[in-house]
Amino acid sequence: MSEEVENTLQRINHHPGVLGIIVAQGDGKSSRCLHREEESPVARNKDNYSIYCTEICSQARSAVRDLDPVDDLRFLRIRTKKVEIMLTPEKDNTIICVQDPSAR
Repeated sequence: MSEEVENTLQRINHHPGVLGIIVAQGDGKSSRCLHREEESPVARNKDNYSIYCTEICSQARSAVRDLDPVDDLRFLRIRTKKVEIMLTPEKDNTIICVQDPSAR
């Protein structure tokens, strides 16, 4: 990962409420995980976040292309009772940012 990308991930990770950031490869394996606490939910579940979020992005991208074949998924936000998950699919990986929505 380039120094610029690494610096950007570090900057995002220090925003209030961010629990962690995962960079997942196309096959759903996590290649990088940044989190503030060793026992954070992101650290404990990084493999599950990687697998499921990569699959969700793939299905959402497919739905977008079914609606318009020349369009593509750029960003996806999922909010649950406990966390908000922001997904940014790229060519070879997916950036997953997990935050506590009540910490803003």
